[in-house]
Amino acid sequence: MRPGPRNAITDVSGLLVGQAQDAALRSGVTVLTGAAPFTASVDVMGGAPGTRETDLLAPDRLVQAVDALVLSGGSAFGLDAASGVADALRAAGRGFEAAGQRVPIVPAAILFDLGNGGDKGWSTNPYAALGRAAFEAAGTEVALGSHGAGYGATTATLRGGIGTASLMLESGHMVGALVAVNAVGSATIGDGAEFWAAPWEIGAEFGGRGLAMPPGGQPPTKLARAGESTTIAIVATNAALDKPGCRRMAVAAQDGIARALLPSHTPLDGDLVFAAATGARPLTEPVGDALWIGHAAATCLARAIARAVFHAAPGGPQPCWQERFGP
Repeated sequence: MRPGPRNAITDVSGLLVGQAQDAALRSGVTVLTGAAPFTASVDVMGGAPGTRETDLLAPDRLVQAVDALVLSGGSAFGLDAASGVADALRAAGRGFEAAGQRVPIVPAAILFDLGNGGDKGWSTNPYAALGRAAFEAAGTEVALGSHGAGYGATTATLRGGIGTASLMLESGHMVGALVAVNAVGSATIGDGAEFWAAPWEIGAEFGGRGLAMPPGGQPPTKLARAGESTTIAIVATNAALDKPGCRRMAVAAQDGIARALLPSHTPLDGDLVFAAATGARPLTEPVGDALWIGHAAATCLARAIARAVFHAAPGGPQPCWQERFGP
């Protein structure tokens, strides 16, 4: 297995990522979309999730495809980002037809970044506009670190951010991950620069520092109240997965969060993984291919989490990795 040409979720052909952020607000939105609707599902393991339209992603629900997936800051206010994306999709003639109207399907998940020092004194919710701007900026390049939904994100010790990674499997299936890291736990080991995700690093994509010996005692955590942290992610593939297959990929990908963040899936996190499949490449061995796709999704997500923290820029209530450990 090797990374795709961009080492990004957009190595899955047909998928695009758009991002928008507001520096004064210290928050933003990240959108995954494509030229055509795609199959999707979701798995939620955190104790404090915030979501929109995730029930319809269950394998037994009627809707089989979505037009976009949204990751947003802003806590519950950020759910309005999906409205801006839906407006833009509708204007573009996207969505399923019902009673002569186009109805885009746009599930979303949010993270809590309201306490990061940004200007939250707005009178009109800004997230719909940020969502629309993110959708309109969609392309194949994915900016890492302090962008989009990860702009105001934090971890236990360092600034969080947006990360992405990809892998090409021997079967020819491409798998990618996109994540906004705003965790209760830490992506790095103790007080050092080494990442928990180091065993899965390819080259020096997040510094090449290797794996340090974990210190004794409890790992550092944010002093957070319930619902004030979350890691929200999307994993995607070009494989021909149905909704149950996407759900299994999302479940497997949760292991990537546990590999890269300690602690993870806590009662204070809203950890969630969407899974998307474009269906461009059939499964030759349905069971074996699904196994390796799930493994790749977990590996990509662990790497994407470390890349998010590694590439975060200075600013905000916490130092970034580059400030503390960079050259």
